[in-house]
Amino acid sequence: MNLLKSIKNNIPNAITCLNLLSGSLACICASHGSEHIGGEAGAITYYQLAFIMIAAAAVFDFFDGFVARLLGVVSSIGKELDSLSDCVSFGLAPALIVFFMVRELYPSSWVAYCALLVAVFGAVRLARFNTDESQATSFVGLPIPANAIFWIGFCDYFYTLAPSAAGEYVILAAIVVLSYAMVSKLRMFSLKFKNYRIGGNLHRYLLIVGTVVSIVALGVKGLAVAIILYFVLVLLFARYEREAAANH
Repeated sequence: MNLLKSIKNNIPNAITCLNLLSGSLACICASHGSEHIGGEAGAITYYQLAFIMIAAAAVFDFFDGFVARLLGVVSSIGKELDSLSDCVSFGLAPALIVFFMVRELYPSSWVAYCALLVAVFGAVRLARFNTDESQATSFVGLPIPANAIFWIGFCDYFYTLAPSAAGEYVILAAIVVLSYAMVSKLRMFSLKFKNYRIGGNLHRYLLIVGTVVSIVALGVKGLAVAIILYFVLVLLFARYEREAAANH
């Protein structure tokens, strides 16, 4: 019975470790940049495989918590392991994708090293999240998985462009903005629904619809557009809520 209990208690942690494994594989794939897997005849590139690994990590990240609650085995160790895994999968992995992309497109550019700020600020964001009990239904700062989603779409776009003089500074600006966003005090809504009525959930429905439209229209690149839309909706509805509160 003790063995069965031990297995049950560690099922969510095993899923979390798959998140970490996927993120680690994404880091390895990122180092090969736009090389095709299996040579020039390969169907996909290594950076695209890195995207897939991050997506797999996101799936495992969702299911570890879901399974832990389902089995009633939520633990503090599981929470810490989850954060450590997220730091690799959604912080370090996208940072390395950006790093090696810049090194490939702009070989002599110092901007590549700035990409590591994404991993650093991602770790700070996770540490704050773990010590802030006010983030159960909304977030303070950009969630680190959303950070990874943005970089998947952004890097997919930049890998298709010819290097330009302004390109590296656009990348630098994105690094600074996303890094700051993760540790900012900006209150950002989650996709958790208390009910499914339009009232109170309009911003969530707009984000979901906008994300679907962006992906259908632009493919993987649409993920970056979806995160930009997320920022816009946060700012718009924050202003709406302030005006509504003032009128009352």
